[in-house]
Amino acid sequence: MTAAPPRPTRRAMAMALIAALLGWMFDGFEMGLFPLVARPALLELMGPDAARTIGTWLSAILAVFLVGAACGGILFGWLGDRIGRVRAMVWSVATYAVFSGLCGFATAPWHLAVLRFIAALGMGGEWALGVALVMEIWPEKHRPMLAGFIGAASNVGFLLIALIGLGLAQVVTELGDFLRAVRLPQEWVAALLANSGWRVLLFVGAAPALLTFFIRLFVPESERWKHAARGAPKNRVIDIFRGGLARPAALGTLLAAIALLGTWGSVQWIPSWADKLTGGEMPTAKSLAQVWLSLGAILGCLVGAPFAQWTSRRIGYFALCAGSLVACQYLFRVPMAFGTAYLAWIFAVGGLTAAFYAWLPLYLPELFPTRVRATGQGFAYNTGRVLTAVGVLVSGQLLNVFGENYARMCAVISLIYIVGLAFIWFCPETKGKPLPE
Repeated sequence: MTAAPPRPTRRAMAMALIAALLGWMFDGFEMGLFPLVARPALLELMGPDAARTIGTWLSAILAVFLVGAACGGILFGWLGDRIGRVRAMVWSVATYAVFSGLCGFATAPWHLAVLRFIAALGMGGEWALGVALVMEIWPEKHRPMLAGFIGAASNVGFLLIALIGLGLAQVVTELGDFLRAVRLPQEWVAALLANSGWRVLLFVGAAPALLTFFIRLFVPESERWKHAARGAPKNRVIDIFRGGLARPAALGTLLAAIALLGTWGSVQWIPSWADKLTGGEMPTAKSLAQVWLSLGAILGCLVGAPFAQWTSRRIGYFALCAGSLVACQYLFRVPMAFGTAYLAWIFAVGGLTAAFYAWLPLYLPELFPTRVRATGQGFAYNTGRVLTAVGVLVSGQLLNVFGENYARMCAVISLIYIVGLAFIWFCPETKGKPLPE
C-alpha cells in the first residue's frame, strides 16, 4: 500500500497561494489590457478606414487570444502534470509577460493578433497550473474560500490596469515632458503617447516577468502531485478521455464556454462601448467603466464560491446564470447615458458575470483525479475558450451589422445565459465530496 503524501507546511501553503494569486492577478492584468487599448490602437493602426471594419478586427484579435489561451491551457496543463506545477508555471508566466510587452511595438493589426496569441498561451496555462497547485496543497475545507480568491485576484489585476490607464490619461503631458527630458527622440515620444498612450500600457504588460523569479526561488512543488506521479506512467492529454473522464471533460467544457462567452462576447466590450458612448471625447471613460466593472467582479468572486458551497454547485451556477441574464438585458437594452446610473449597472453586471470565475475553479478540480487534474481542468476551461472564440467572431460581425452599436450586440450575445439555466441540471453535483484521487 502506497504511503500518503506528507502534509504541506504552513510556509509551503502560503508561498503557493501568494504565487498563484499574483499569477491570477497578472492574468487579469493582461486580459484587461486589450479592452483599454483596442479601440485607440486599431484606430491608429488601421487609418481612415477603421470605422467600417473595426468590429471585424476587434473580434478577430479577441478570438485569437481565446484560442491561444485554450491551446496554452492544454499545453501547459499537460506540462504541469508531466514535469510539475511549479516548473511549468515559471514558463507560462514568462510567456505571457514577454509577449504582452512586445505588443507595444505593433505597427499593423495582425502584429497585435500574433503577439496576443503567443501571450495567451502562457496566460491560459497559468490558470490551470495555479488552480491545481493551490487546490492540492491546501486542505479541502478551504477550497470554497480559495476559489473566491482565485476569481477575485484576476479581477484585481483587471482593476489595476484600469487604474493605470486612468492615471496615464491624467499625466500624459507630464510623462511626455519626462521622456523628452531623458533625451528620448521626439518622434518616439509622440508614438508612445499617441491615442491615449496605448503603447505605454502594452509595455507595462511585461511587468509579470518579475513573478517568475519569485516562483522559481520560493514556491514548493505539490507533494500530492509528486505522490501521484511517482511510479505512474507519463500522462498524455488523451488520458482525460479514458476511464470515464470523457463525460466530465465535455460537461466542464460547456459550462466554462457559457460563462466565457457571456464575458468575452458581451461584458468585455463595455469599455469600448463607454468610449463610443462619449464620442471618444472623454479619455477616462474606458478606464472608469473598467474600474467599476472590476470592483463588481471582485465582490462577485468573493461571494460566488461560498454561495455555491452554502447551496450546491448546481444551484450556484443556476443562480449566477439567472442574475447575469437579467442584469445584462437591463444594462444593454435600457437607453443610458454615461453617468452614475450607467456605472452602477456596470458594477452589478461585473459582479454577477465574474462570479463564474470563482465557481469554475471550485467545480472543475472536483471532476478529475490528481494525475490528470491540471490537464483535465485546463482542457475544459480552455476548450471552452475555443467555443467562445467562435462566439466572439459572431459578436464582431454583429457589431458591424449594427453600425458599432455595442449595447445591441451585447444584449444579443448575453442571451447565452439562458442555455446555462438548463444545462447545469445535466451535470453531477460534487458538493461535500473529496477531490478524486
